[in-house]
Amino acid sequence: MEFAELIKTPRADNAVLHGPRCPAVRGTLCLTGHHLIFSSRRKEGGEELWLLHANIDCVEKRFVGSLGTIVIKCKDLRIIQLDIPGMEECLNIASSIEALSTLDSITLMYPFFYRPMFEVVEDGWRSYLPEQEFELLSSATDEWRLSCANKDFSVCPTYPPVVIVPKCINDEALRKVALFRYGGRFPVLSYYHKKNGMVMMRSSQPLTGTNGRRCKEDEKLINATLRPGKRGYIIDTRSLNVAQQARAKGGGFEQEVYYPQWRRIHKCIERFNILQESLIKLVEACNDQSHNMDRWLSKLEASNWLTHIKEILTAACLAAQCIDREGASVLVHGSDGTDSTLQVTSLAQIILDPRCRTIRGFEALVVREWLQAGHPFQLRCAQSAYSNTKQKWEAPVFLLFLDCVWQILRQFPCSFEFNEQFLIMLFEHAYASQFGTFLGNNENERSKLKLTQKTMSLWSWVNRSEELGRFKNPLFEANSLVIWPSVAPQSLQLWEGVFLRWNRPSKFLDEAQEEVLNIINYNRELQAKVNALRRQLAELETDDRMQENL
Repeated sequence: MEFAELIKTPRADNAVLHGPRCPAVRGTLCLTGHHLIFSSRRKEGGEELWLLHANIDCVEKRFVGSLGTIVIKCKDLRIIQLDIPGMEECLNIASSIEALSTLDSITLMYPFFYRPMFEVVEDGWRSYLPEQEFELLSSATDEWRLSCANKDFSVCPTYPPVVIVPKCINDEALRKVALFRYGGRFPVLSYYHKKNGMVMMRSSQPLTGTNGRRCKEDEKLINATLRPGKRGYIIDTRSLNVAQQARAKGGGFEQEVYYPQWRRIHKCIERFNILQESLIKLVEACNDQSHNMDRWLSKLEASNWLTHIKEILTAACLAAQCIDREGASVLVHGSDGTDSTLQVTSLAQIILDPRCRTIRGFEALVVREWLQAGHPFQLRCAQSAYSNTKQKWEAPVFLLFLDCVWQILRQFPCSFEFNEQFLIMLFEHAYASQFGTFLGNNENERSKLKLTQKTMSLWSWVNRSEELGRFKNPLFEANSLVIWPSVAPQSLQLWEGVFLRWNRPSKFLDEAQEEVLNIINYNRELQAKVNALRRQLAELETDDRMQENL
């Protein structure tokens, strides 16, 4: 298919752009295969907009006489209005944008056509391989091994080819366990706590069904993570009622009679359409221009967004507490093990592991616990808060995770190497990007698409020194301790940097941030002067002693 077939009107002159927080500008609108480009006349300030079609969530059109207006609602929550003279031109452009923003084939998306304008110093596709993670683990323990049982994706289609499992469990046993777990997602290592040797594993639900089916290999695999005389915890991210209902459909949960050393705890975390509806209601509340306090607070509460944040953080804190304070190993799963499970395991690691609070450590976490672990980004991020065609699989699971990280960052502003902009950047690229990192739903699909050969990795761009400066937290001081976030309702706030950034001027926040940087730089200068004066003093004292000895 040629993109030209979808572009009925490639250009419109005398269009007027109304963007968030900026005055209307007149200019030329152009459509390409992947971008909507608006360029204003220079005398009006040279406004230029490049918008990826993939970032467009919804297109609305209306007419007043011969003047047409297109309202573009974006996945990054921006709303842009274009006034286009001529009804036919407006209709053609609107239908072209709709067609280009809903392409079915992944291989027609921009990452397959993008060519970087920067020098590629690091191949981001090779930055965080399972073998490198295993090397770090091997320096602390020899009780685990790399398994290639899934090298052709036949054991579990949503797992990577290489996973970390207990050394005492062979590949044949893993294949049997995979048949006992939903989607073949057998328990694998998620995190090793160096402080006490406890571990966190993740999987999908066991297929116990109504007959109470068991799998001795599964029991052996899970028990292999326990120390003699120790108990473990299974954190099920479904309510007990939902878990019991799953048995009727062939799923279920670990029965105490076969797992006597494990205590099961249910921590209900919502999924799918409930989360999507929550995002829609929250964004609608944030876009409400009525300036009515009661209405705003009522809509914010009705969205339940902060309730979801609280539920996820509470479950993550519980997992971290079991590992660090109880000295117990943990298995986390829900139904599929691709959504709420990953929210809990990745947030628990941010609480426990200082490495995950660095830029590279956090990137490794996203790769390991989200991309390689099989979170279906293509399905979950297909639409954002504005789309009219609601499908079943969309859900802001990754955005909720990033919001939870922001909540912890806000409570511990000196413990993270990255800043809020880093998290916002990941949110934007998960929904629409020139890079191939978030394309596909799992490593199996990415392998078939040959993303590593045909697209550029996001990490190749982010980790350049020219970009890293934008994402570094000036207040960062390495903190080797476990950090315990508060999940009290008073401690959780609306993430204004995402949900209100297009609705209000950021001038004062930018000025405040600049002042913080100035203070930090001034402090460094003073510290350098103090160090220089101390050296001078030490040299003078040395000279005095030498004079006295003479």
